[in-house]
Amino acid sequence: MKKPNIAIVGASGLVGRTFLKVLEERDFPFENIYMMSSYRSAGKTVTFKGKDYVLEELTEHSFDKPIDIALFSAGGSASEKFAPIAAQHGCIVVDNSSAWRMDPEVPLVVPEVNAKDIEWNKGIIANPNCSTIQAMVALRPLQEKYGIKRIVYSTYQAVSGSGLKGINDLTEGLKGNDIMTAYPHPIAGNCLPHIDVFLENGYTKEEMKMINETHKILGDDKINVTATTVRVPVFASHSESINVELEKPFDLDELKQLLADAPGLNLVDDVEKNVYPLARDTEGKDEVYVGRVRRDFSVENGVNLWVVADNIRKGAATNAVQIAELLLNR
Repeated sequence: MKKPNIAIVGASGLVGRTFLKVLEERDFPFENIYMMSSYRSAGKTVTFKGKDYVLEELTEHSFDKPIDIALFSAGGSASEKFAPIAAQHGCIVVDNSSAWRMDPEVPLVVPEVNAKDIEWNKGIIANPNCSTIQAMVALRPLQEKYGIKRIVYSTYQAVSGSGLKGINDLTEGLKGNDIMTAYPHPIAGNCLPHIDVFLENGYTKEEMKMINETHKILGDDKINVTATTVRVPVFASHSESINVELEKPFDLDELKQLLADAPGLNLVDDVEKNVYPLARDTEGKDEVYVGRVRRDFSVENGVNLWVVADNIRKGAATNAVQIAELLLNR
C-alpha cells in the first residue's frame, strides 16, 4: 500500500490521543490524516507531530473523501453505524469497540498471535478487549507447543480501562472524595469484582468477552475457559493471574525460554531478587510482561503465569496501530 490517507475516529478521547502518540512514535507513514469526533468535541483542536488539527464531526459523509485506513475508538454504537459506511467507501476500519469482535465475518486480531487473519477482512478488523490482548500474547506460544486444555483468568484491571471517568474517580478518591461516576462503589482503597454489566449467567460482560474472544483468537472452542475480572485502584496497566492446564507435559525451564523468545513478550522472572512484572513498570510500554512462571502442582500439566501490560497502549492503541502496519505491508 502506498502512503495511506488515515482517519482517527474518536481523536479527542483517551485511546484516540494514544493512537496519535503511538503513530508518531512509530513514525507511521501517511499522506493525509483526518481527525474525527462526536459533535460534542467537533471544532476543538488536537496536536499531532507539531501541527494542530481541527476535529471534524463524524457523519455519514465523513468517508466520502478518500481514506484508506481508519482507527476507530468512538464507542460501540458509533462503530456499528459508521464502520460499515467507511468500509463501503473502500476504507479498512480497525475498530477498538466490542461491536464487531464476535462477528464471524470480522477478524479479531492480535498481530503477534493471528496476523494472517487480516487477509480475510471485508473492510472491518476488530481490536480485541484489552485484557484479552495481553493474555493472548502470553498464551499463543504455549498453545502452539503444548496445546491448551483449560484457562482460568483472574484479572486486576486499572481504572484507565474505564476512560477518563475511571481515572477521575480514583484521583478524587485518593483525595478523600468518594465520587462515583464510573463505578457503583468507591474505587480508592477498594477492589471491585464487577467490570461491565452482569449477565443472567452470573458472569459480567467483561468476563464473557475474555472467554469468547480467547476461543476466537486461538481458533479453538474446545478450550475450557473461565474468568473473574476485578477493577483495582491502579491508574494504568492491567495485571492478570492466568492458570493454564496444558495438554502435554513440559519442562519448566524450556517453557520459560519459550516465553522469553516469543514475539512481543518479555520474561521478567527472578523471584530471589523480587523481580516480576509490575503495573508501574509497564506503563507507557508496548510489550507484554510475564513472570511468576511456576508449575501448578494441583493439576497435571498445569502452569501459573502473571501477565502485565499497559491496557491503553498494547491493550488498545498500539495493537490497533500494529494492525494498520500489517495492512501497509500486505
